[in-house]
Amino acid sequence: MQFELTKKYLGSIKESIKTADEIKLNSLVSELHPADIAEILDEVSMREAKFLYQLLDEEKAADVLVELEEDVREEFLANLSSKEIAEQFIENLDSDDAADVIAELPDKKQEEVIAYLEDEEQASDIVELLTYDESTAGSLMTKELIKVNQNWIVERCVLEMRKQAEEVDYVFTIYVVDSNDKLLGIVSLKRMLITPVKTTIADFYKSDVIFVNTNTDLEEVSNIMQKYDLVVLPVVNEEGQLIGRITIDDVMDVVKEEADKDYQMASGHSEVVEATDTVWVLSRARLPWLLIGLVGGIFGAQIIGIYEDQIKIHPEMAFFIPLIAAMGGNVGVQSSSIIVQGLANKTLGLDTMLQRLGKEFSVALVNGLVCSLIILGYNFAFGDSWNLSITVSAALFTVIIFAGLFGTFTPLVLDKYKIDPALATGPFITTVNDVLGLLMYFMIGRMMYM
Repeated sequence: MQFELTKKYLGSIKESIKTADEIKLNSLVSELHPADIAEILDEVSMREAKFLYQLLDEEKAADVLVELEEDVREEFLANLSSKEIAEQFIENLDSDDAADVIAELPDKKQEEVIAYLEDEEQASDIVELLTYDESTAGSLMTKELIKVNQNWIVERCVLEMRKQAEEVDYVFTIYVVDSNDKLLGIVSLKRMLITPVKTTIADFYKSDVIFVNTNTDLEEVSNIMQKYDLVVLPVVNEEGQLIGRITIDDVMDVVKEEADKDYQMASGHSEVVEATDTVWVLSRARLPWLLIGLVGGIFGAQIIGIYEDQIKIHPEMAFFIPLIAAMGGNVGVQSSSIIVQGLANKTLGLDTMLQRLGKEFSVALVNGLVCSLIILGYNFAFGDSWNLSITVSAALFTVIIFAGLFGTFTPLVLDKYKIDPALATGPFITTVNDVLGLLMYFMIGRMMYM
């Protein structure tokens, strides 16, 4: 059953901590999943969190640490010594999770924590993982896996697998390597169990294995796992040697982070932020885009100022300024968001640019025609100026087509120059279309009233 953190439940937790009732506290949290305990720790004070942590066994405490929000984990670790972090947490984590936690520590503390690790192999694995760029497969992989040599018989494989399984939480696939650890293929656990014990692995393993390199971009990793419905993906080095694996739960974290990042960029944030961040951090993330909007507003005001005489003569034109600006911005964001999504899913590229522009032009043509006819009918019914009716309809038609093409073209160009296309959506597209939309409106108006 899914856990739900209610006010009553949280109140019981806090009361038990306040009265130091360890028996009741154990009964409340002992059966909970680490993610549920992390949710509780996010809602209590640091003092209360420490008290609760002391009651958890080391393995569960380590799992809870990984599930904590990054800012809460950072604050929690800051109150622990390097030795405590190493012995209570890092030694009980898989190499990938351990590397992620250590990476959040200051450089000096990282070295101290690694020095306190008793398992030299684990320390070596963590150091290796920390050397990879955080946007590559190497930074996401875990070193714990099960592998067998192609020359072994099933009987020996089973014995070796039992030893290796002690360090592996979940066995998804058994990897087959040669004497130099070069990845050759895979074999399922079921096939291993039903095959005669004297059979050599080389006689029945599958050689068509999908893998990635340590330098493969994380976005490509997630696309590969999604395309082929994989729950685990092996990672090899430049020599083709098997050195790790990536599991689906780690990829889902990356996908969520990327989605949050793109959504915040589209919403007008220059960096990824959390609701719990300080006022300064939140302001710093939003201010650049607000300044872009401010500059766009100034340009828009300048355009209106240039055509001030025209508005004085035909003040009715001012009534439709918000309509023109809003429609241009909305159409641009609609077009750009579809393109950004396609680029993220690797379903679009420069080779399909002309085709995509043509399609968006057709969509904009239909939408522009419908909207301009509706506003034309409205002005005929409630207005008394033929020129105004034609001006607004023609301007709206033109702005919708331009905004549709601009919203399509911009993210494609940004992607070509290795700039995150998510930057194209939201404030940028809206601001540019507002300014250019107003310019088109007044230019068409001047032609109509000449």
